[in-house]
Amino acid sequence: MKNLNVPTREEVNANNQAIFDNLKSSLGFVPNLYAAMAHSETALDRYLTFQGGKSSLSNKEKEAVNLVVSESNNCRYCQSAHTALGKMNGFAEDEILKLRKGSASDAKLNALVKIAQDITLNKGRVSDAHLENFYAQGYNHGSLVDVIVQIGDKIIMNYLHNLSQIEIDFPLADEL
Repeated sequence: MKNLNVPTREEVNANNQAIFDNLKSSLGFVPNLYAAMAHSETALDRYLTFQGGKSSLSNKEKEAVNLVVSESNNCRYCQSAHTALGKMNGFAEDEILKLRKGSASDAKLNALVKIAQDITLNKGRVSDAHLENFYAQGYNHGSLVDVIVQIGDKIIMNYLHNLSQIEIDFPLADEL
């Protein structure tokens, strides 16, 4: 279903125009999926505030969650965007493909990816083994809440793209 277009700066309200300007200044462009959010007068600002909030997870850990969640939700846009961001955060191409499939070579990162995949696929219900391993790798209750918040962040964009099929403006990620 392609019922949303990518609005131009001139087609959005003044608040969203300012956000477009900030995105263009910091990223060099306004990602199409962010632009699509600007159909709402408030969603883009609200989302970026949510996305930019503090977390106990490192940027690399957040990207690992983003990759496995985007794969679990079959979101080509987010798979592509987070492949690029994963590389910027130090992941090699083979590590990114492994993360998207739901595993990692590093034991701690593997526990994180397994729990994130389990939460996503099973709508918050996880296996005891994945939860015990997550805690055994040094994560705590706060970390678990931060993983859930990160999953929520990514689900918003996965669902927006899966519904809208907005054009992907990142290098296309390989299909698994």
